[in-house]
Amino acid sequence: MTTSRRPWPRPGPPRRNPRASGRKLDPKRREIAMGAISFGPLVLAGDRLAAVTGLAGFMLASFILSSRFSRRFDRWSVLVLLFGLVAARLGHVVEHLDTFSMAPLRALAVWQGGFSWPWAAGAATMLTLGLLRSASERILAALALGSGLLVWAIVGQLVAAGAGQPLPEFALKSLDGPEVRLEPDGRPTVLNLWASWCPPCRREMPTLARAARTESDARFVFVDQGEADAVVRSFLSANQLSGIQVLLDPTSSVTARFRAPGLPVTLFFGRDGHLRDAHAGEISQEVLAEKLARAEAGS
Repeated sequence: MTTSRRPWPRPGPPRRNPRASGRKLDPKRREIAMGAISFGPLVLAGDRLAAVTGLAGFMLASFILSSRFSRRFDRWSVLVLLFGLVAARLGHVVEHLDTFSMAPLRALAVWQGGFSWPWAAGAATMLTLGLLRSASERILAALALGSGLLVWAIVGQLVAAGAGQPLPEFALKSLDGPEVRLEPDGRPTVLNLWASWCPPCRREMPTLARAARTESDARFVFVDQGEADAVVRSFLSANQLSGIQVLLDPTSSVTARFRAPGLPVTLFFGRDGHLRDAHAGEISQEVLAEKLARAEAGS
């Protein structure tokens, strides 16, 4: 998995921010939260959950077609699934060849997200035309594909809870001491929830920090969850992460506010300060650029 969960370290009895509207997640049960779903300690990003359920719906529809009409749908559905996923990932790599060419092995890091579904649609179309000869079979295949897409869209809407929420309204402490209130400043805002103990947080931090220093048209804010300022300073110094805005959230109020089920979580706000998109888990520079562009366009 690309997200980490553990109880936030809180000295003494837990404190609640009276203006935080979220609630603590029960680690013993399944719960849908902002842009993700948790199964106990396991966290699955919402967009990936939607994709998995959509593909499952497609395979179920194909199984029904195979049992009632033709066994050819068995082979067709498996090949569509496999080649569709490969084509989707390949398309994403080709669309971002300039960055992937500098580190080709990153093309295998599928857990970071990044798929071009038009490429998958092209692969599915070619396989349908090549493997299913009759018009009736092709119509049934289109129905199976449509069923999967419908399930995908429905689940995607269900797990997209939180879109439109404003920036956190409560003050957060900066490393320099004074409290900071996040207010719209006319630019898209990227809010990254992280902690130094979280492995995927550490892996993605250089990518996010580099973007924060180069993307002058966007504001990047890194909000540490539940750690002391000395711990945060030590991590930033050891990893030579300077020139970025880091805020402290010792009671994990932002995590509760947006019901984030694990770390890292990256939130994308439009120029108006309202949530446009979210990413649970480690994020790649390509997905970061795509989501930032959507947040800017949706402002």
